[in-house]
Amino acid sequence: MAKDEGKLVYSTDPKLQEKCAKCRELKVNCSCAPEVDASRAKFVAKLRIEKQGRGGKTVTVIDGLPKGELFLKELTTELKKRCGSGGTYDLAGRDGVIEIQGEKRELIREFLAKRGIQSRG
Repeated sequence: MAKDEGKLVYSTDPKLQEKCAKCRELKVNCSCAPEVDASRAKFVAKLRIEKQGRGGKTVTVIDGLPKGELFLKELTTELKKRCGSGGTYDLAGRDGVIEIQGEKRELIREFLAKRGIQSRG
């Protein structure tokens, strides 16, 4: 039988016991990308309306956002409350994307302007 040399069994060092919130690995072995402070980043949010492939339902898509999961989650929650509708965020592509149900471009544009985020579309 071969020994598992790389696996930590027990340690009293608190730095070795901390786990990553995303991957649940020890922080020493974590391979997750570091969280980017999206509030300081310069970007322009692109707003568009989509109906294709959604069964005739209208969705407002906000594209071109930074890929910080915490930033997208908080922004999506605030937008859903402001618009009074459902929505989600996605990190799969090159940029962060938020989808809000319904045609809410004007409400979203006003909300983003109050937060100091430039938008177009």
